[in-house]
Amino acid sequence: MNETPAIAAEGLVKNYGKTKALAGFDLAVPPGTVYGLLGPNGAGKTTAVRVFATLLRPDGGRAQVLGHDVVTGAAEVRRHIGLTGQYAALDEYLTGRANLVMIGQLSRLTASAARRRADEMLERFNLTEAASRAVKTYSGGMRRRLDLAASLIGYPSVLFLDEPTTGLDPNARAMTWDIVRELAAEGTTLLLTTQYLEEADQLARRVAVIDGGTVIAEGTPDQLKASIGGAHLDVVLAAGSDLEAAIVAVKPFATGAVQPDPDGLHLSVPVVAAEGLTTRVVRALDVAGVEVNDVTIQRASLDDVFLALTGHASSTGHASSTGHASGTSDDSSTDEEKEESEAA
Repeated sequence: MNETPAIAAEGLVKNYGKTKALAGFDLAVPPGTVYGLLGPNGAGKTTAVRVFATLLRPDGGRAQVLGHDVVTGAAEVRRHIGLTGQYAALDEYLTGRANLVMIGQLSRLTASAARRRADEMLERFNLTEAASRAVKTYSGGMRRRLDLAASLIGYPSVLFLDEPTTGLDPNARAMTWDIVRELAAEGTTLLLTTQYLEEADQLARRVAVIDGGTVIAEGTPDQLKASIGGAHLDVVLAAGSDLEAAIVAVKPFATGAVQPDPDGLHLSVPVVAAEGLTTRVVRALDVAGVEVNDVTIQRASLDDVFLALTGHASSTGHASSTGHASGTSDDSSTDEEKEESEAA
């Protein structure tokens, strides 16, 4: 496998007045993979994507896409990339098909090739029946699907997906996930920012957590989960069970202190997750004469990682109609987004 990163950044800096959107941002994305970029609102995710896509010029550091510098080789970068942003970039008064054909021709496809590619994308995203309607009549979810289709028209080698499933219903989100997996299997490199941590967990081979304009953690989803404590057993004792005997019975499986709840009926046992572990624990408790109602293993999630590393709870599953995550800011948009809008 080619070890040269498809997307690379070294010490990227981008300032909006006194606001540091990127403050020494480093990244290396292997080719042909889905790479997740996670962080709270205003962390710098969208700024990083816009720099890689040559829409913003960095104030310091350097970035490359497929070996081409995003500043000195911007035109070459644009020939190889696709971008789906947080807001659909479509002509409201053209039909869905006309939008795709136009973008195909702008991507240097011939008129006939652009029409064929447009029809292929309309079918792939289940938009064929709406192809002849003006985009202004589309629902929000349909616009997101059409925007994603548009980003694929030119057969990009690198695709930037900035919160691509915001506003989609569960079926459309699942369909988008399948397409992302197919693209990666075909060799496309995808950089994914998302407010849905489950999405990164499902799709990304590696994940970088960004906060304050810099990467604060990086690794596979499993590595990041393990970094904050791995897994624990939740043991629910039957009423009247001997708490001390239960603690003694589970200690051989624990990697740290066994924590009983004040009610004396629940134990939290830090463990290394392994096949058959719960069965062995139940047997040990049975041998000790301890009756239990339930023993389950709880694995750390990317949500736990997000909170532990950034100090912010994620907004997984709570997207507002504007595409911003709710519950993470008192304002409807972040300073980063406001400054980017002004810059654009």
